[in-house]
Amino acid sequence: MLFGHKIKNIKNNLLACAILAFIAGCSDDAPNTYRSFASPMIGQNVSAGTEFEIKVLFGKEKKVDSVVYLIDTGTVAAKADTAAFKVKTEGLKLGNHLLTARIYGEGEPEELTSNINILPAQPPVEYTYKVVKTLPHDTSSYVEGLEYHDGFFYESAGDYGNSSLRKVDPSTGKVLKKADLDKQYFGEGMTVIGDKIIQLTYREKVGFVYDKATFKKLSQFSYGEGTQEGWGLNFDGQRVLKTDGSNTIFFLDKDSYKKTGSIDVFDNKGSIQQLNELEYIDGKIYANVYTTNNILIIDPATGAVEGKIDLSGLLPEGYFKTEDAVNNNVLNGIAYDKATKRLFVTGKKWPHIFEVKIFKK
Repeated sequence: MLFGHKIKNIKNNLLACAILAFIAGCSDDAPNTYRSFASPMIGQNVSAGTEFEIKVLFGKEKKVDSVVYLIDTGTVAAKADTAAFKVKTEGLKLGNHLLTARIYGEGEPEELTSNINILPAQPPVEYTYKVVKTLPHDTSSYVEGLEYHDGFFYESAGDYGNSSLRKVDPSTGKVLKKADLDKQYFGEGMTVIGDKIIQLTYREKVGFVYDKATFKKLSQFSYGEGTQEGWGLNFDGQRVLKTDGSNTIFFLDKDSYKKTGSIDVFDNKGSIQQLNELEYIDGKIYANVYTTNNILIIDPATGAVEGKIDLSGLLPEGYFKTEDAVNNNVLNGIAYDKATKRLFVTGKKWPHIFEVKIFKK
C-alpha cells in the first residue's frame, strides 16, 4: 500500500513538471545560450538536384540583427530574421561543401559551420559481361596500363626490377618491342598521344616520354603537382587523364603534362577510392577500382559514377594458388579499339586478355 502511494506521488510530480516545461517551451522556443546548425547535420549526404534546409538554433543571450549564409566562399542568402530556409543544389559540384552562418549583432560577428556531401541522385547502372574472345597474355607482366592502337596492344608492366613498356601482338601475345625501366623505377599507367607514348612511375614522381615507333626515350617530366603517386593514365583526345589511388581524376596538359584541373568521383553512396587504370570510351571515363573486379563508367564533367561493370569470374577460381598472388594479381587493364568498338580487359600477371561485351544486369 505504501509502495503504491509512492508511485502515485511520483506520477503526479512528473505530470506537473511536464506541464511547466510545456508552458515554458511555448513562451519562447529559442534556447538560452546554445547556437549551432540544427540542419543540415555535419556530413549530411544530399542528392544532387534536390534542396536541403538550413536552420540555425539561436540563443536568446545575444541579439541577432542579420545572418549571412555561405556555401564554401559564396554567399547564398542574407537574412534579417532567424527563420529556416531551403537551398537548391544546382551548380554545386559533387563532394564536400562547407556551410557557414555569419551572425551579426552585438560585438564581433560570430561564425557557425557545418558541411554537406553532394552525391549523385541515381545509383550506377549495373552491368555484367560476355566473353567474346580469349587472347594469350604474357604472365610475367604486372599490368599497370593497357591500350589498343593500330592493331597492337601497348602495355606498361610494373614492379621494381621488372618494369617495362611493351608493344604486343594481340593474336599471339608475343612482345614485339620492349623498353625496360631502370630498377629504381616502378612502371605505372601509360597512354599514346600521337607519335609519342607517355608512361608514369609509381612513387618516383617521374614520367617518361617515348617515341612510339622506336620506343626511344625522348624526355621525362615531374608529375608531383597535387598528387603523391602515379597510377592510371589515358588520353581523351584533348587532355591527359591521371589517377593516384584516391577518388580524384586529374587532367593534365597534353604537351606540358602540368595539371589543368580535376574531378572527384562519387556514386550515390559516397566517394570511390583507389581509382586505377583508365580508358576513355565514347565520351565516358572507364576506371578500374584497385583490388576489385569492378570497372566504373564515369561522367567526365561531374565525376558521377553512371555505371558499374562486374567482371567477376573472368579467371577460373583458384588460378592463383597463394594468398599473396590472389591479393596482388588483380583485375587491371582496359583497352578499346575505336574502329571496331571492341573492349579488352585483363589483370596483373593474367594468362589472357579478354575481349568482352557488356550489358545491363
